Amino acid sequence: MGEVQLPFNPGSGAAVYHSSVWPGLMLEWKQEHLLLEFPVEAEGLSSAVYGGGMVRLKRAVNQFVSRDYECSNPVRDMENKLREWGYPLEGCAGLMTAVPLEHAAVAEEDIGSAGIFCCVTAASGNAARAGVRRNVLAAYRSGTINIMLGIDGRLTPSAMVNAVMTATEAKAAALADLGVTDPENGLIATGTTTDAVVLAVSGSVRYAAEHVYAGTATDLGGAIGRLVYAAVTASLGSVKAAQLARKDSQ
Repeated sequence: MGEVQLPFNPGSGAAVYHSSVWPGLMLEWKQEHLLLEFPVEAEGLSSAVYGGGMVRLKRAVNQFVSRDYECSNPVRDMENKLREWGYPLEGCAGLMTAVPLEHAAVAEEDIGSAGIFCCVTAASGNAARAGVRRNVLAAYRSGTINIMLGIDGRLTPSAMVNAVMTATEAKAAALADLGVTDPENGLIATGTTTDAVVLAVSGSVRYAAEHVYAGTATDLGGAIGRLVYAAVTASLGSVKAAQLARKDSQ
């Protein structure tokens, strides 16, 4: 696995990141959003608030919204933004986050049978633990840990589900190792209350293999776990460093 990067640190001046493992895949920091553009239409599986489910994807956007975003109709709001930005509505998955986009972390790996790209925006302000009773939300809130995964290769539909499972396990492991807790009960958090994930698979035949599993004991799943763990950790660390810097300057 290569180094985890924070490609859009304001000091770098960078606004575009070109994938080193999926030719033509591009992540761009634009006004109010990150745009992940796929070079070919991809098989998608996501929990995106807009365009989620099992769909064909050409792009994914991760929109920045303020913490006081009025979220009664996020689908309508996302659709309006996509039109404003000039993107076709079809083939787009839309996520929302209150994490400033310069804290996006990117990690990639070519495992010889697939190229894997991972981008994460993460903060833990509404950390939560699954499996316990807690307060529920009456309306959508912008996701706090958003994971965008792109895989250049071939996966069966069941392997795609398996890949999302592995990514979720890796996110929970990162939170546990960082000691992030659910403020309602003090227990180790497994995520936040409205996390989201987008998985896009190219179906490219440039790799000979078709993956039928993506659990942690497979090359594919092992790499997904490493990338998500590293990117979640890096994004959370960047947010924390910025918060500390603001405190020191006051």
